[in-house]
Amino acid sequence: MRYTDIAIIGGGLAGSTAAAMLGRAGVPTLLIDPHQVYPFDFRVEKIGGDLQLDRFARTGLAESVLRSATLDGENWIARFGYLLDRQPSRQYGIMYDALIGAIRAEMSGPAEFICDKVVNVATDFDRQRLVLASGEEISARLLVLANGLNVGLRRMLGIERLVTSACHSISIGFDLVPVGRPTFPFAAMTYFSERPSDLIPYITLFPIDGRMRANLFTYRAADDPWLRAMRRNPVETLNAALPRLRRITGEFGVAGEIKIRPADVYVSTGYRQPGVVLVGDAFASTCPVTGTGTDKVFTDVAQLCNVHIPAWLASEGMGLDKIAAFYDDPVKTACDAWSRDKAFNFRKVSIDKGLYWEAQRWARFFGYLGQGLLRKVRNRPAPPPPTRPASHFRRAPHATDRAA
Repeated sequence: MRYTDIAIIGGGLAGSTAAAMLGRAGVPTLLIDPHQVYPFDFRVEKIGGDLQLDRFARTGLAESVLRSATLDGENWIARFGYLLDRQPSRQYGIMYDALIGAIRAEMSGPAEFICDKVVNVATDFDRQRLVLASGEEISARLLVLANGLNVGLRRMLGIERLVTSACHSISIGFDLVPVGRPTFPFAAMTYFSERPSDLIPYITLFPIDGRMRANLFTYRAADDPWLRAMRRNPVETLNAALPRLRRITGEFGVAGEIKIRPADVYVSTGYRQPGVVLVGDAFASTCPVTGTGTDKVFTDVAQLCNVHIPAWLASEGMGLDKIAAFYDDPVKTACDAWSRDKAFNFRKVSIDKGLYWEAQRWARFFGYLGQGLLRKVRNRPAPPPPTRPASHFRRAPHATDRAA
């Protein structure tokens, strides 16, 4: 039997971040994941915005990890083929596997990585018991489930998943390449849908390691033939859905494999149990369209590792009163509610019919346009002061002149 304070199952964004934080804090921790090097996974591909970066900073890892990412510096906002605004931007593009690698590189001290798979788990008020595929057994004071969409271990503990919106959205990822010129005219761009009937909220283009990455989002069924067309003829399908996009990008091609990922919105049930906490997607998912899933992960992990675990380890046991304090944490619950509400509101404002939602779309359009015009006025260089020709100036008479 191997003993530790914290055992984390799942080495993705939530689990690796928690392990790195706890190791820095001197807490004996074991991070267990079947992948020594995290494989490619079409998930988070950029981190950005002041709020999200502030949440990342609370983990203590942001400064070092973001050195491996690509900063855009400016993001264009466009719709109907018109450039509405050029916003100063702090978006960092990084592929998910590279992000996990950069976070795991920050693990140190008493935090260790075990490349193995957990096949059995049992929890209690005092210690939690894990059995690995290799036969090794681990005893931990606290079990952190950070294994994302994997439901097998949760079901061993009687934790189920309640889907509130099946296939709420679909994310599509690919590389976009310019045709007939070396680069695109922008560092990054968010282009909003031209017609609600296309069921596309927006496409976002951003740099990663010298190439332009595209994330396209759609509210379609998982078996929609449009998705097959997007795989087979991506340029033609994209041009048909966003016909005026080329006014800004110019002619483009699609390079590499196209990744398609449907996303359910769900929340776990039966999770209030002694000895175990769920973080990130293991607890509840959100819609990738909103980009708030990363906010939820950073909030969960920062509150758990900075606030709750240090207090829990100061006394014996890992009873339900301690675990409940995490789930009832006001910072966590506020972020969860904000993320959940945004998932459904963004879908409505993107594709719902009716005068109200049409007005909301136009309000967003003119809001961005107004911001862009105001930014142009503020950034316009001041005109030079007027100068008069030399002939306009007269030398004042000197006393010797008057004497003469």
